[in-house]
This record gives sequence, C-alpha cells and structure tokens, in this order.
Amino acid sequence: MRHVLSALVQNVPGVLAHISGMLASRGYNIDSLAVGETENPQLSRMTFVVVGDDRVLEQVRKQLEKIVTVVQVDDISSQNYVERDLMLLKVKAPAGGSRTEIRELVEIFRGRIVDVGADEVMIEISGRETKIEAFIDRMRPYGISELVRTGRIAMVRSGASIPAPGTGSVSAQ
Repeated sequence: MRHVLSALVQNVPGVLAHISGMLASRGYNIDSLAVGETENPQLSRMTFVVVGDDRVLEQVRKQLEKIVTVVQVDDISSQNYVERDLMLLKVKAPAGGSRTEIRELVEIFRGRIVDVGADEVMIEISGRETKIEAFIDRMRPYGISELVRTGRIAMVRSGASIPAPGTGSVSAQ
C-alpha cells in the first residue's frame, strides 16, 4: 500500500539527511520526497511516499517519533487531500507541424511552454502522477531530450479533519 506522509520538522541543518537516513537504514524505500519551508520559516514540511502495509507504516511512525527535530507527522493518504508533482521536460520540436502538435498537447494537459529553442521546447506541467506519466507517454514519440521532476507534494483539503495523535498522526515532544 502507498502512504503519503507529511512531516512538519524544525528547519535546521541535517534534518533531511537524518530522516532519510533513518528510513534507508531500516530498509524502507522512499518512492518520492519533497522538502520545503512552510509559512513559518522555522519549520519545513517533508512530503514523502512510502510503500508498505500498515505494519511498515507503524514502524516508520515509531522511528519518526524518536527524532527530536520532528514536530508532527500525518499519514494524509487516509484523508481527503490534493497531491501534485511538477515536471520540466525538453522535447525535440523543430519549427512546423510537430511544434504545433506539441503546443496543442501542452494546452490540453494544461501545461506551459517556458522556453523555446531553435529545435526544442521546454515544458512545465504539474498535476497528479498519472497526468504527468500520461503526458510523458504523449511526448516520447517527439523525442524527449531531458526531463526533471520534483517529489510529490500534498496537502489535506480545507475542512478535512486532521486525525488525533495515534489515529494517523504523530506528534513528537
């Protein structure tokens, strides 16, 4: 099972290395990881995707509880949430018919062309992982030159309740 975890951590050097190292040393695979400052500059939010059953999730939770710099962890995959990936992609697009086709596909997928070269364009697209994967599949025939993606970010929808500690949330002291 795929779990999207959102961890609020103190914004201090070494937190990312500590948490990712702890997960790796215990054999937990991180499918996706994104970290960034929050509205409070003293805190960062780590959003990561871990694959495993409920036992794996519980073990990850127990290990995170031991880390002093972790303020709170929520398994938001059990809640009503929005998740997004961001991708930049360079695709071969010589002037003419294929460039027009690419531009139309970018519009259909609600992306943006952010740079235009003589023989290629750079596209920015965000959305759910399935949308990103579908767009990549549509671009492959044109020739993808380069591709870079962020880790997944996610946020619980407004009005959705955040579970109490022990029922999907971890608060560290």
